[in-house]
Amino acid sequence: MAGLFNTTAFRIAEQGINVMAQSNRVIQQNIANADTAGYKTKYLFFEGVLRDRIGVSQSAKYKKELSLGTALFVDKRTKGQPDGNNVDNDTQQALFVKNRIRYDALVNQLNAEFELLRTAMRRG
Repeated sequence: MAGLFNTTAFRIAEQGINVMAQSNRVIQQNIANADTAGYKTKYLFFEGVLRDRIGVSQSAKYKKELSLGTALFVDKRTKGQPDGNNVDNDTQQALFVKNRIRYDALVNQLNAEFELLRTAMRRG
């Protein structure tokens, strides 16, 4: 039965949801520190890492090697407030909404995969 959930679609959705949760924590940390002197905005990147992993996976012998990775970037270049803080609340709110849309899409993907399995089990 465990093999039913060991597909590329399930692994990507599961790992993607984990990455979205990580990203959400980073965004929340930024918003919470918007008034903290000297705080520098952090960003969690995964799109490029995802593309790299998919490229590796497609050329790999076994697709089980697919895993999503992330890279945390601290923005030390963007000028902000006189106290050294560079958090832009509007940007963080927009990133939060974008992250939520991605999260919802991944949950919908998992639900669709589960529905396919239920349909297959009913017919089988």
